[in-house]
Amino acid sequence: MINRFAALSAARTLKVVGIVLTLSFLVDFLILLFPFQPTDRGWQIDLATALVDRGIVPMVGLGFLSAGYWIDSSIDDGSGSSSIDLRFPAFILSSILGLIFLLIFPLHLNNVSKASAQTVEQITKQAEQAENQLNTQLTQVQNQLNNAQVKGELEKQKNQVKAQFTDLLKDEQKYKQALANPQLPQAQKDLLKKFKEKPEELDKFIAKQSDPQQLADQQKLQIRQRKEEAEKQAKDRAWKSGLRIGLSSLLLSIGYIVIGWTGLRGMGATQGGGRKAAAR
Repeated sequence: MINRFAALSAARTLKVVGIVLTLSFLVDFLILLFPFQPTDRGWQIDLATALVDRGIVPMVGLGFLSAGYWIDSSIDDGSGSSSIDLRFPAFILSSILGLIFLLIFPLHLNNVSKASAQTVEQITKQAEQAENQLNTQLTQVQNQLNNAQVKGELEKQKNQVKAQFTDLLKDEQKYKQALANPQLPQAQKDLLKKFKEKPEELDKFIAKQSDPQQLADQQKLQIRQRKEEAEKQAKDRAWKSGLRIGLSSLLLSIGYIVIGWTGLRGMGATQGGGRKAAAR
């Protein structure tokens, strides 16, 4: 008697847990649908990701529910049960979820691929705009340098910079203090060492830094490097999302279809066996 009571309690607990898990997923599913934007690719990607991330929850719920009914059937004394049999709608739901996750697999891969291509296109356009803006600024600066007064002012500034570096390099104490300064970037310290060893490099450095064409080329190189990094990150994110969500969706689909159809076939065989026994 005690064992039967414990089995009934365990069966009831498993059923309740299974129902709660399944219903919680359905509630989440309804909430995720809003705001409803079926034509928006970003909404589709977010919905697919959220559903797949939660997809194991109803599967566990269906497992608990089936286990509860299995315990009930194992202790059935033939007196029957007045409780509603939820196995049939549960297996129907499992089959529907299997179909949904099966559809998510190709749809998500397609959406992620198109979203990645769109992101790469935007990155390319932004890089082109930055380069065009840089070319415009370069043209303006070069036109200004044709002015004798502006050109003379630039030469004056170059001479002042050279004089400051020369004084620093000649004064051994200031030179050592600069190298020991923790706030001075290592790149600048390396330049100071280079100028100390090869004074002619100072003139090349100043000429390079005052040449608008070379500065523009450096900035273009940085723009292209950032563009390549951004494109690589976008493609990596798309690849990882497509692989993770796509494969998970496919596995969930297989699991739900197997559970649904196996359960429906098992119930059909049970009901058929029951009808034959009643006929005899």
